[in-house]
Amino acid sequence: MPRKILVTSALPYANGSIHLGHLVEYIQTDIWVRFQKMRGNECHYVCADDTHGTPIMLRAEKEGVTPEQLIARVWQEHFDDFSAFHVNFDNYGSTNSAETKAFAQGIYRTLKAEHLIDVRSIEQYYDPVKNMFLPDRFIKGECPKCHAKDQYGDNCEVCGAAYAPTDLIEPFSAVSGAKPELRNSDHYFFKLSAESCQAFLRQWTRGGSLQAEAANKMQEWLGAEGENKLTDWDISRDAPYFGFEIPDAPGKYFYVWLDAPVGYMGSFKQLCDKQGLNFDEYWKQGSEAELYHFIGKDILYFHALFWPAMLQHAGFRTPTKLFAHGFLTVNGEKMSKSRGTFITARSYVDHIKNTEYLRYYYAAKLNGTMEDIDLNLEDFVAKVNSDLIGKYINIASRCAGFISKKFDSKLGDTDAAASAEFKAAFDSNEIARCYEERDYARALREIMRLADVANQYIAEKAPWTMAKQEGKEQELHQVCSTALTLFRDLSLYLKPVLPELAAQVESFLNIEPIAWSGAWQALPAGHTINTYQHLATRLDPKLIEAMVAANQESLKNMTESHSEQRHAEHQQNVIEPIAETINIDDFGKIDLRVARIVNAEHVVGADKLIQLTLDIGEEKTRNVFAGIKSAYDPEKLKGRMTVMVANLAPRKMKFGLSEGMVLAASGSEPGLYILSPDDGAQPGMRIK
Repeated sequence: MPRKILVTSALPYANGSIHLGHLVEYIQTDIWVRFQKMRGNECHYVCADDTHGTPIMLRAEKEGVTPEQLIARVWQEHFDDFSAFHVNFDNYGSTNSAETKAFAQGIYRTLKAEHLIDVRSIEQYYDPVKNMFLPDRFIKGECPKCHAKDQYGDNCEVCGAAYAPTDLIEPFSAVSGAKPELRNSDHYFFKLSAESCQAFLRQWTRGGSLQAEAANKMQEWLGAEGENKLTDWDISRDAPYFGFEIPDAPGKYFYVWLDAPVGYMGSFKQLCDKQGLNFDEYWKQGSEAELYHFIGKDILYFHALFWPAMLQHAGFRTPTKLFAHGFLTVNGEKMSKSRGTFITARSYVDHIKNTEYLRYYYAAKLNGTMEDIDLNLEDFVAKVNSDLIGKYINIASRCAGFISKKFDSKLGDTDAAASAEFKAAFDSNEIARCYEERDYARALREIMRLADVANQYIAEKAPWTMAKQEGKEQELHQVCSTALTLFRDLSLYLKPVLPELAAQVESFLNIEPIAWSGAWQALPAGHTINTYQHLATRLDPKLIEAMVAANQESLKNMTESHSEQRHAEHQQNVIEPIAETINIDDFGKIDLRVARIVNAEHVVGADKLIQLTLDIGEEKTRNVFAGIKSAYDPEKLKGRMTVMVANLAPRKMKFGLSEGMVLAASGSEPGLYILSPDDGAQPGMRIK
């Protein structure tokens, strides 16, 4: 039976342009949704602009427009950008909608009736010039730890310290520059500390709805049994504020993070009204439909704790699964305006034009985990030209002309032996399984392996030579017809990633839209194809250079926005200060070795540890306990290369003897990243 599936992506904030970091998520989601629809499932994909909050209000004021006018303009910009990258929403709405307002207020009323809303007075900074309470990110001053100037009210970007706004030295309003005043105000809190919330979240976060690394991180945030680490969540803001007013609380508004995820419900309700769908079949408790949220790992806290607790206690169903992904780096570094690598979607379209090239490259990197991916611009060009042009398109371009010129555009019989491996791949369902598990990288590796098989067949048969030989017409007809059947198969597998190119292939081959169902069949003899026209061209590196140069020029005089960091825009980790200087002799005492992870497994009874068996070129392997459980699935570590401290004194632990330490990077945000050497490094090599 077809599955009933509802899919969402995180809502982009209506205070900036869509950039290549955002697109990782929307492309990842769109590929998965297209795959589900090709499999015959009833799958709906909704999203919306996230439109409320102080930054929107202040930007609109600065531009001399109303917040409604601002978000309407940005909505169109976002929608156009997504459309350019073939991200096909079934409904793209706005959180500033009647539907979202009704759901937000209804959820609040239910939580209040369940005694899960508390009102208490809090002290916070107030701007006497703008007559408004200030969010933490709109208060600046001197860091109380390292005394760096011009730091935000929640953390220092120089030393990484976190603190309360009231800890700042000489604070001032980032809005008006005035010295803020401490004033009291009644705020509304969702009681996450309630026992019913704590018990539910402990069960829910362990119930299979989260990736292993995300589930481990949630246990750290929840704490051990009996340990109440969650605090109540402030869900209100004071006027002036652009958002929805809290029922029966004049001058109080829902904090943007409350109604943002409710925007999923509001957008889907709009789709239900347009298409006659039953909203309750997807959202009420007891629903048998599947609900999936694709999100960035930076907003995991909100989606894995606040959101399911709200839904559960308001009578709605919780997500089937959350699929969290990592951040995007460009050329191995954070996206940078000065380097021209903070690239907007519009800039890419203006310079590169073919957006499916980026879809393919992202898909080739995404493996369904929370690991960051890197857009290496040189590798991007090479991979597009090698895989898409040199392997895939090459099949049609080498054979289609012979069918048109010599056989009146009609296909002949197919070589069953040459098609056998493709039929076996279709019957095995392996590529489909990879798509289902969001391991697009593995799917594309298998697809390109099949492309190599097809190209090898063509090279061995050499139709260009046959065409010059008398008596070879029948064999030439069969070879080219077989090649185009194999090309059709590759197009089927690539269609979720390359929907526009697949549509062009369907037109060229004169076939119905390719569906992923039924039994494998060759293109029939006698079938007429259309004249082949170039489907794609090589990516010119000069286009990349021009795009980077244009971004450097257009952005070099712009300053970073001081708005609240949200969603995929939160790409920057606070960097810790450099440690005390050492000399070369100190460094020489540390013996760093390349290690292969032979085995990795969870440690029973340990919240943070994974047990690693490491090969560093010695006769015996090393046993190391690494505190990376929150970031890695042991199965995905097996076979990876990493770096370890080989001469660290063995440490006897509760779970056994640890004989070294693997190296990992971390920052101020959640996340650990084990280090890996470049290709070619062998176990035992010393790091110098």
